[in-house]
Amino acid sequence: MEYRTLEVNVRSATDLKDLNLFSKMGVYVVVSLSGDSQHEQKAKTNVDRDGGTSPSWNFPMKFTINESAVRQNRLILEFKLRCDRSLGGDKDIGEVHVSVQELLNSIGDGKALQFLSYQVTQPSGQHKGVLNFSYRFSEEVAASERSLPDAEAFERPVTVYPSPTVVEPSPPPYDGPYPLPPAPPPGGRYPYAPPPPPPPYQPYAYGYEYPPPPPPPGYGYPPPPPPPPGGYGYPPPPPPPPGGYGYPPPPPPPPGGYGYPPPPY
Repeated sequence: MEYRTLEVNVRSATDLKDLNLFSKMGVYVVVSLSGDSQHEQKAKTNVDRDGGTSPSWNFPMKFTINESAVRQNRLILEFKLRCDRSLGGDKDIGEVHVSVQELLNSIGDGKALQFLSYQVTQPSGQHKGVLNFSYRFSEEVAASERSLPDAEAFERPVTVYPSPTVVEPSPPPYDGPYPLPPAPPPGGRYPYAPPPPPPPYQPYAYGYEYPPPPPPPGYGYPPPPPPPPGGYGYPPPPPPPPGGYGYPPPPPPPPGGYGYPPPPY
């Protein structure tokens, strides 16, 4: 399989649509080679913050071209112009699509540098602005002899080295009024005694959990004896005499009353 090296120089652009209202927009171009699934290549120019709608880059880049894909007209060179923004993300200004077969057919002897200008197509589909670039192809080389171009630098293996050991400086000596605590042992912890084991589990008993307390001293007197059958030693009182307690009964009233005449009617 044979390859060619395509050298592209993104030169400038003119009359682009201005996406900034109060300041000059910074414009850059992302160039990608699509159509070859095994070698997707992409490169990016620097950001021109002074040109505004007519930026200038003069940025060279290289791509590896598969001759078989070029003959089948499968390779497309895409230029995507973008506005660099710190807030809100970058925005697309427009893009240009060029067939690599068309570039290869118009090189003539293939040694002279070719200059082209293409209209920029906005995301809305309208044309606004012109992109200027130059290109040329190198001689055909075999797959085993070709060198890796700059546009494929992202496919190179990266050697990862361990990070250097950072030695922190030791603190200054302590000169305070209180003594410093002792240094910890090599294990990093002080040998504290383990906590005591928890008491064994005892099931809960309903009712009184503890026995009632004993009575205080002084409450241990025996109960009083029962009273005797006849009382507490006193004889019962004698019955009253037949005529009372020594007083005669009152005499009956006289026949005529007590000397008072009856009341008149």
